[in-house]
Amino acid sequence: MDAFYASCEIVRHPELAGKPVIIGTGARAVVSAASYEARAYGVNSAMPVSAARRRCPDGVFLPVDMAYYREMSARVFAIFEQVTPVIEKVSVDEGYLDVSGALGAWPGGPEQIGAWIRATVHSTLGVTCSVGIGSNKLIAKLASTNAKPDGMLIVPKARNADFMRVMPLRAVPGIGPATEKALVAWGCGSVAQLAELSEEDLWHATGSRVEAHRLWLVARGEDDRKIVVHAPEKSIGAERTFEEDQVALGPVADLLRSCCDEAASRLRSRQLVGHTVTLKIRYDDLQYASRSHTVREPLNTVAQIYPAARALLCGVLHVPEDSGRQTRLFRPIRLVGVSVSSLESSHGAVFQPSFDDLVGEQAQDATTPSVASAKAGEAEKAIDSVRRRFGKNAVGFGLDSSHLVGKSPDRGRVSGTGRDCARGSVES
Repeated sequence: MDAFYASCEIVRHPELAGKPVIIGTGARAVVSAASYEARAYGVNSAMPVSAARRRCPDGVFLPVDMAYYREMSARVFAIFEQVTPVIEKVSVDEGYLDVSGALGAWPGGPEQIGAWIRATVHSTLGVTCSVGIGSNKLIAKLASTNAKPDGMLIVPKARNADFMRVMPLRAVPGIGPATEKALVAWGCGSVAQLAELSEEDLWHATGSRVEAHRLWLVARGEDDRKIVVHAPEKSIGAERTFEEDQVALGPVADLLRSCCDEAASRLRSRQLVGHTVTLKIRYDDLQYASRSHTVREPLNTVAQIYPAARALLCGVLHVPEDSGRQTRLFRPIRLVGVSVSSLESSHGAVFQPSFDDLVGEQAQDATTPSVASAKAGEAEKAIDSVRRRFGKNAVGFGLDSSHLVGKSPDRGRVSGTGRDCARGSVES
């Protein structure tokens, strides 16, 4: 989809057509989306709203309305389902369609399908989408990106390598600043130059044989990833931004616990447990830091997640774990978040008790959680019940949230088969 959030707002506010529309409000927030009129001013997603206001003072700034965007997304994907059921939904505004099984109903082939999707989405919903058609997910993705806005690009399988050779390195999914820097150090500044390197050269440049092989294939337009129709969530988490940067441990730890509570509640609502806790912090200069820790014990309560997250926090901030609330931090903190991954169903999870559990208060079966974890789990389930009845803010852990801004969105990104040019990508 093209500038999806902004386009959705223009649909319900037609008077905004042709104006620079920017999704994101608040001095501490970041831009979630920007219309193409706003992009002409240099406004882009993930930019601080304060910077966007300086670049585009006459822009129309609107708050994020995820419920509305998800509703519009569902209607878009319902149109896709009229073509094929083999769809991988990457996000609310991007997906892969395998149309190989539908070609018999479309005499004009993938080109006719792509044209029908674009026309139907626009006439039905009032938003536009760009379509990329290729023989694999890599080509389809890059074709859709290069077709923006409101266009369609078809890359025949025989031209995959030629198509890739005109791409800059950063256009390739998976090549970020660190990989780009490593490749440039080897005299490789484009995909055309990437194609000239051997796998051995790429191994020495990246330090990873797996990444070297992937890049070698990418440079030739090859991608064997399959469409995942019903992909499980990879992680569940929450993150929030402070109204003002924090320089003491107490408020940061409080916010972290609040995020752990939200993540744990979502895990329980989905009947999931996880094994890996990942901490994310953002400093006042917008630089990020993250750390992860994996445990054998299945996690889905604050009592389990928060201690692991707090230990990671103290490690990143270089403060002892028993530090007091007034402990000064070496850098101001703007945002903190936590996510839980390595997910599995809570019904099939095996709880492994410790030795103390086995000889402690009462003898326990090896498939039951520890006494402490069980009590914490029951207490938090009771909190879930109260929130379902009276709202999510009806009960909490006694934390002051007056210094926070924004919501904490779900995190979920998953990764799409067909004949030549039978795979399509529709994205924002």
